[in-house]
Amino acid sequence: MFLVFYAILAMVLFLGISAYKAYVYTKMPMHGRLDLYPVPKEKGHAYGGSYYEQQEWWSKPHETSLASEIIDMLKEILFIKKLFQNQRSLWWLSYSLHLGIYLIIAWTVLLVAGAATEFAGGTVAASGSVWGMLLYYLTPLVGWAGFALAAFGALTLVFRRLMDSTLKKYTTPQEYFNLLLLFTVTATGIVVWGGDLSMSTARQAMANVLSLQPLNASSLMIVHIVLAGFMLVYIPMSKMSHYVGKFFSFHMVNWENDPNLPGSKIEEKIKANAQNSPKTKWGAPHISGQVTAPAEKTSAQG
Repeated sequence: MFLVFYAILAMVLFLGISAYKAYVYTKMPMHGRLDLYPVPKEKGHAYGGSYYEQQEWWSKPHETSLASEIIDMLKEILFIKKLFQNQRSLWWLSYSLHLGIYLIIAWTVLLVAGAATEFAGGTVAASGSVWGMLLYYLTPLVGWAGFALAAFGALTLVFRRLMDSTLKKYTTPQEYFNLLLLFTVTATGIVVWGGDLSMSTARQAMANVLSLQPLNASSLMIVHIVLAGFMLVYIPMSKMSHYVGKFFSFHMVNWENDPNLPGSKIEEKIKANAQNSPKTKWGAPHISGQVTAPAEKTSAQG
């Protein structure tokens, strides 16, 4: 039962820490305006211009589209668009890792759906319904593809960072640890579930976790679950938590170009930020007021 509660706690902590981190982002001081163009939400300026280039822009409506902004954001989140455009050779490895992670998340959702079907009565395979058959055959396909892509992407990125002289200079030990942790979890997952092509063992394990029933786990499965649980808790506390900050960095930093007009929400935010921002505690003399004026030269010196 310890392993079951451990798995549930790891999933709860992953969601809870991620949500808390998003909350912290909302409470951060106002960012510096970047005004990077084109801004996807601006209608009529996809060529790279801006609402501000119009004559007397302040007297004209500022037309925006949240849908256009979300679509452009999803291109980066789901397909890593900028890396594809600028470093195609690295994109193949990085996208393998990210796509594998997305598929593993989808696999987990399918396992939960399969467990819910089991609870409703009968097995997924024996249900005979289109949904049941689709769920039965789709779960292992998504799972195997996810584990294989994630393991391949993590391991090849380690070698790429070791062998590329430029990347090697900027890769910290933590980044190597992150990639090796991802590879270890996915590799042990492949070995644990490898003897069961239909992944009935994984379905049963998920059903046991959700119903708070003990797991009939082998030593290797215990290692895999412990590592996976550690990874779930570690990810939102590490640099890999950039999935939390994507919305804030795009929507609230790169693309926030609302005009600062009298009485506007931007003006209110600036005033509130000025009142609530923390006092500077830098130790530099020109900040702390410790600078002493140079002594005037005497006639003998000069």
